[in-house]
Amino acid sequence: MLLASALAPTTVRAEGVEITQAALEYSDDGYKLALGFSFELTRGLEDAVTRGIPLYFTTEVQLTRPRWYWFDEKAVTAAQTIRISYNVLTHQYHASISGRLQQSFTSLDDALSLVRRPSRWVVAEKGALKSGEVYNVAVRMGLDVARLPKPFQVHAMNSSDWRFSSDWKQFTFRAE
Repeated sequence: MLLASALAPTTVRAEGVEITQAALEYSDDGYKLALGFSFELTRGLEDAVTRGIPLYFTTEVQLTRPRWYWFDEKAVTAAQTIRISYNVLTHQYHASISGRLQQSFTSLDDALSLVRRPSRWVVAEKGALKSGEVYNVAVRMGLDVARLPKPFQVHAMNSSDWRFSSDWKQFTFRAE
């Protein structure tokens, strides 16, 4: 048995993404989502980004209103993508949120802090939710493989290093 365990290939599997905080808040702008994630990139993902391959982390949120007489009403569906890339010439990491805001960082860990603790973003405008109604909120985040260059999309389908996402986290929210 000792010989069999020594010869067996050892694989280091990514723990994936854990959602540490998820809350919906009402503000003057609308309903904002506050999130926190805990994760470490796999060695394959770190190598890819340091070689200049951009990584796209997409957070999805769905708000549904339960109905007893029919399927749940889908009130809101929203997504936000954070792109992490590395410029080999300047030795800086860049992070952009849905193509709008862009920041530069000196280390990968600093750039990933924007993914781990994203700023609150408006997922529903004022009046989009019915006041006093209870909504089911579902949130998840993961690597968006569809945005990778085509050769990496094929590789991502066959490699466990590139399967990087959280489970859906669900909670309820009463609209104001």
